[in-house]
Amino acid sequence: MATNLPILDKITFEVVEDAEAKIEQALDCDVLHSFGELRFGIVPLFRGVVEELASRPNKRAALGVCLTTPGGQAEVVEKLVELIRHHYDTVYFIVPNMAMSAGTIFCMSGDKIYMDYSSSLGPIDPQVPDRDGKYLVPALGYLDKVAELVQKSKDNELSPAEYVLFEKQDLAMLRFYEQARDLSKTLLKQWLTKFKFKDWAAHRTHNIGAPVTQDQKVQRAEEIAMLLSDNTHWHSHGRFIGMQTLKDVVRLEIDDFGEDKELQEAVRRYSDGLSEYLNRLGVPFYVYSRHTAN
Repeated sequence: MATNLPILDKITFEVVEDAEAKIEQALDCDVLHSFGELRFGIVPLFRGVVEELASRPNKRAALGVCLTTPGGQAEVVEKLVELIRHHYDTVYFIVPNMAMSAGTIFCMSGDKIYMDYSSSLGPIDPQVPDRDGKYLVPALGYLDKVAELVQKSKDNELSPAEYVLFEKQDLAMLRFYEQARDLSKTLLKQWLTKFKFKDWAAHRTHNIGAPVTQDQKVQRAEEIAMLLSDNTHWHSHGRFIGMQTLKDVVRLEIDDFGEDKELQEAVRRYSDGLSEYLNRLGVPFYVYSRHTAN
């Protein structure tokens, strides 16, 4: 921790560092906090923190990523997963508040996902840069609207105003949106099968005790990817999907850190302390660990 911080900031980081140590001990993993949008600018910062953590003499076998994000780009998530998995064979995702859209895809690359009743993931509507590259926009909203206009055209129900909107669509951008959608689904299926389902050896709900085949793992991952990317089910790109819905509807295994009250308190102090500090400074994204010089 920097020694030249104002007194209130020093107190904040003392609380944050103590909380991080408690999470490390409880989950037996190295810990970092990733805050903000998952855009290309975060990659060098993320790489530096992970490399410093992994080069420590007392590095643990697992990494816990405490993730707070409104989303971002699937391509960035793919790179971050490559960085992490180069150094750690076991990865946990801890979601204190929310990990939306691309953040949800990121979580699916973990061996475990930790949430409590107040945590949320989101639909995996990929976010892509707008024409100016300044803002991220949800791709599926555009594709759904174009599909609606195409169907109206087939049914001879397209109004003159809708025809003008349809005519102005950029086909290259629409193809870019389709590729982003397909990449999001592909990554989610690949990572669920390879990491989240790697120890799933026997059925636990239907046909209990029967061995789980690789094809069944792929099929289950496909079902989760399709459901999480189904706009007609969730109705909103910003829909908060809570832990119980993920368990009951998506049928995804989640570890509830709320069952351990000391761990829950540590996770919240860690995340809330850092998030409030970064929001106050107006920092758009950051990666933190008390073990690194960031």
